[in-house]
This record gives sequence, C-alpha cells and structure tokens, in this order.
Amino acid sequence: MNLRTRLRTTPAVWTAPIWLGIVAFYYFHALHLEDSYEEVIAGPLWAPEQVQLALSYFYVFAYAITIGLAVWEGGRLKGDGVWQLAPGRSRYRVAAHTLLPVVGAGWLVFALPVVMRLIETRLMPTPAALAPLFMAMGIVCAYAVLGCALGHLTPRVISAPLSAVAVFYVIAETVKMDDPVWPRHSSGQLDTDLAFGEEYGAATLLVPLLFIVALAAAVGTWWIRSTRGRQWAIRGAAGAAAVAVMASCVDVASGWAIADGPVSSGHAAARCTGSAPRVCMAETGGAVGKLGQVRAEIVESVTRLRAAGVAVRMPGTVSDSLLNGRDRKRSSDTTWWLPLSRQAGELGGGMTAIRYAVLRTGVTFPCAFPVSFESAPSADYVVNHDAAMLWAASVINVDRTYLAWRRGEYGGVFENPRQVLEKVKERAGNALKLPAEQQTTWFHEEQGKACRLVGQGAKR
Repeated sequence: MNLRTRLRTTPAVWTAPIWLGIVAFYYFHALHLEDSYEEVIAGPLWAPEQVQLALSYFYVFAYAITIGLAVWEGGRLKGDGVWQLAPGRSRYRVAAHTLLPVVGAGWLVFALPVVMRLIETRLMPTPAALAPLFMAMGIVCAYAVLGCALGHLTPRVISAPLSAVAVFYVIAETVKMDDPVWPRHSSGQLDTDLAFGEEYGAATLLVPLLFIVALAAAVGTWWIRSTRGRQWAIRGAAGAAAVAVMASCVDVASGWAIADGPVSSGHAAARCTGSAPRVCMAETGGAVGKLGQVRAEIVESVTRLRAAGVAVRMPGTVSDSLLNGRDRKRSSDTTWWLPLSRQAGELGGGMTAIRYAVLRTGVTFPCAFPVSFESAPSADYVVNHDAAMLWAASVINVDRTYLAWRRGEYGGVFENPRQVLEKVKERAGNALKLPAEQQTTWFHEEQGKACRLVGQGAKR
C-alpha cells in the first residue's frame, strides 16, 4: 500500500480535526490561562521548564488518541486478513506500516505545542529540554503496539473508543494518588515540575518509558512466527522479563515523594560583574541587561546603611535566586541570594525592589525572632522591631515598600492593625528627627528592646 492510499484510509487523518482541535484549544487557552503572552516572554525563560509546561497538558490526550486509533487499525488488519494474505512478509513490518500514521498523530500532539512554545519564547531547544518529549514519543510507540494487539482480540467498534477513554481516565487519575505513589511516576505523565535551571534526571524519564515499553515488547512477541514450542518459550521469557522490568520500575518510583522525581539543578547560565560584591544574574532571567545597575544599587544601599551605623557587611557574592535551585541555600554574611531577575524585570518592582531585598537580607538583629506572628508567644516585640526596620528602610528609601508589606501582615493577625502601624511609624519618625549620631544609638537601642521583649515572651 503506497503512502497516499495509507493516508486516505487511516483514521489518524480523518480524526485529525479532533486531535488538532484539542491541541489548539489547550495550547491557546489553557496554557495561557494563568500567564498572558506578555508575562511569559518577560521571563525568566528556561527551555526545559517551558517544554515541560507545554507537554503537561497533552500526555493523556496523546496516549488516549494513540491507543484508540491503534485498536481501530489492529482490528482492520484482522478483519481484512492482511497478515494471511501475505504470510511471507514480516508481521512487524506490516504492523509498522499500518501504525506509522497513528504514531505520527500521537507524536504531533506532543511536538506541535513544544514547537509553538519554543517559537513563542524564542528559546533554542537543547537535548535536555527535549528529553521528556523523546520519552513521550517512545511511550506513544508502546501504546500503538498495545492498541494494535487489542484490536486483534476485540471488536474495534467497541474497544477503540473504550480503550481511549480507559487510558485517558487511568492516567489522569494517577496524579491524584498518594498511596501508593509509584503510579504517579510511572504513568507516562511526568509528575515532577521543573524550576529555572533544572533538568530531569535519567531515572525520572526512564521509569515511565521502560514501564510501558516492557509491556508492549512482551505483547509484541506474540506476533513472532515460529514453531509452537519455540513461540511459547519466547513469549514466556518476554513476559518474565517484562514483569521484572516493570517491578523494578515500581520499586524505584516507590522511593520518590509526590511530585519529586530526581532532577538536577544549576544548569542555567549566569552573567557576573564586579568583585566584592560579585553580582551574578541568570542569563535568561529577563533582566540581565540591568546587571550593572543592579550591582550599583546593591553597593549604594549597603554603603548608605553602613554610613548610618547599621552593622551590614558588604557581601562577597550576590547571586540571583533563580540560580539557587529547589534545595534553597540560605543567605550568609558573605553570600546573598536575592530575587534579582524577578525584581529588576519588567514585571518586578525595579531598583526599589532591589534595595528592599538588600534591607530584608542585610539588616539583622542580635537575636532570633519567630518566623510568624502566629507562632510567637507574645507580639510585644513587634513595634520596636518594626520601628527599627522602618528607620533602616528610610535610610535607603524603601520605607513605603516596607510599610505596605507590614500593613498586609498586620491586617491578618492583629485586632488593631491600624494602631500598631501608626505606633511603628511614630517611633521611626521621631528617630529620623534626631541628629545622625543619636539616630544610630536609637536604632541599636531599639534592636535591644525588641530582643529583650521577644525573650521575655518566650519565657512566659
């Protein structure tokens, strides 16, 4: 059968308006439901993350469409007696020719949104970025084999739609399972999202691929022509091997947490400038063009705080938090991790936000405070603590930003948030009217009062 005839008769072509419509709808609607086009291209942009996001909507559709079409084609092979008409031809070759349009349809369901996303974001694909696409394409081939075999055994009019619905439902439901967790990781719908600078580990991709390919390979051995005794030996060995591979995949995936398959981080390129501090920003974070301005703002902010008497040490390195990975390293006196790209980007707060990040990271107290108001035994320390921070914020002109943040915090905790805020503003405002030397003394005294009060609250 030539290519034109095959394309004219295959259901992959005459169902194309359905699956192409699904691709178009989910790409242009669902994929942009949370983030508009302007927000997407503003950054940060990381090719593996964007490919993973584009694929996430289409796993269930591609697998369901593939097995449904393959069942139909398998039933047609049996009904038309194709294998019996050419007993000398390889059954695998006949099946491959028949299933080629089906596999092509499944591949297009994945490839089209990936290509469109890369064009939209102007990102160059890398092998690591395309790795989940290749995994999904391999699983499509496995579902085509399984569907073809099912079509030989069941009436295609009934089993084709039922198999598509069953695959869609089973895979979609795996994302809701938390005990056991292995179905989430072996269904072929990747359960682990990528962050900026991350790539999938080999195990994350191989477990779902091998799980379904092993089953498809065992099923495929039933098409081997040989003597009856040898056929059963081959089928038995293939079945045992498939069970062993699938059990190994289950064992490996059972050791992973929910949405936490193996990934590696630190792959994003960075651009750095200066020394003491050496400031680094993500190359594709959306704001690397402002690297020099960001460094100047950090240096000026630290210098002004130190000149005002705040004990801030100039860090040796200031790195973009985009480069930090999911195992977040904490900032130290010598190394700061700040959201440089996010704050300096088009959708961030600009240089004001950079100064505010310096305030939150650089200004410290000689004691520890509760992580939230709710976890504190007493809130007596809040006025002194926040007054001292507001004074420091005024030194680098981020007092409005600090007040806006605290206003939101107070509103959800205190019964009298307005009075607390006014008291903080009053104390900091009175301090700003003092001579410079007295302001420094007041700041350190205010820090000491806050520490004493939080200590007293802990003893109650």
